[in-house]
Amino acid sequence: MNDNQLYRYSRQIMLSQIDISGQIKLLNANVLIVGAGGLGSPVAMYLAAAGVGHLTIYDNDQVDLSNLQRQIAHHTHNVGMDKVISTLETVKNLNPEINVRAIKAKLEGETLENEVQVADIVLDCSDNFTTRFSINAACVKLKKPLVSGAAIRFEGQVSVFNSGENNSPCYNCLYQQEGEELQTCSTNGVIAPITGIVGSIQALEAMKLIIGIGESLIGRLLVIDGLTMEFNTLKLRRNPHCPTCGNS
Repeated sequence: MNDNQLYRYSRQIMLSQIDISGQIKLLNANVLIVGAGGLGSPVAMYLAAAGVGHLTIYDNDQVDLSNLQRQIAHHTHNVGMDKVISTLETVKNLNPEINVRAIKAKLEGETLENEVQVADIVLDCSDNFTTRFSINAACVKLKKPLVSGAAIRFEGQVSVFNSGENNSPCYNCLYQQEGEELQTCSTNGVIAPITGIVGSIQALEAMKLIIGIGESLIGRLLVIDGLTMEFNTLKLRRNPHCPTCGNS
């Protein structure tokens, strides 16, 4: 690291759990972020500010005026712009030293597997079950850690799935593919800060995994109630009959 980087990240480097060695791990990390909306915004911004050196961001949507209430990577002058480009501009303004790939596309099929393969960690910041199950399947197949988040109304959830560690369950163990379609913010509403809370926790979990510190949310589901400000943790078990990870 050069002197500028030492100063930029000095408040993190001061932490004994991180130090220079941990910061170097962040600088060398390659993180895939799927979704540049309410969750993807704080995820991308905090990881960029913290010095995660390589970010790949996928989203196939454009910025709408109704997004600005919670999707803090975007600004009024970005309305109509591709979300990935708006996010790219924001994170590069925060930290011009990091490498960012911004792709306007729906991440699926062979491209999804290729992107997961080269990533150290995948963060699911999408808003539909089809995408979430596809990301989960790719992460299980390639044994890559997945940090999953969701937010709706005043509620949020975060968990970490890693089929290659400690008999971890996968996303499909928690939610069944034949279940009801995911509720969306556009049809059910969402309070702005809950997306920031969930996204910030996702970013923290990703950094902990990269550096190798603390206790992750593997095997646990963090449930947040913004109205009562209660945080509850539920233990998750791997489903031996799970169609995605049952035989992995």
